[in-house]
Amino acid sequence: MVLDAIEMARWSRGAVAGQLGGLRCHSDAGSQFTSIRYGERLAEIGAVPSIGTVGDGFDNALAETVNGYYKAELICGPARQGPWKSGEEVELATLGWVHWHNTARLHGYLGDVPPTEFEAAFYAAAGSVPLEVELPSLEPL
Repeated sequence: MVLDAIEMARWSRGAVAGQLGGLRCHSDAGSQFTSIRYGERLAEIGAVPSIGTVGDGFDNALAETVNGYYKAELICGPARQGPWKSGEEVELATLGWVHWHNTARLHGYLGDVPPTEFEAAFYAAAGSVPLEVELPSLEPL
């Protein structure tokens, strides 16, 4: 599953092997992130692992925040779309939520812009251009 997530991230950037030099993949010290295969795959695409310290709650703060948003906004919140009849339905709803979260949801810590807009402004200010990305349109279920 972790290797699939790396491939999805690579694909979403339109990258092929070796084009992601400088990319850091942050994780905790779980066995899937310390495995030989994980390290080999990161090296193949030019990425570098960044594993937090064991027992440090701050390492997971961003992930826990996003998980909290996911639960509050999709799974348990007022806009809840369930009950879902299958894992596939939850997966499709999750894909729609992730797309919305990254492309339309305003994030206060990013100056009230979505992450994709913030990233584009970052690269424009830095005078560089990110890899071209053409994401499929995902409508929430």
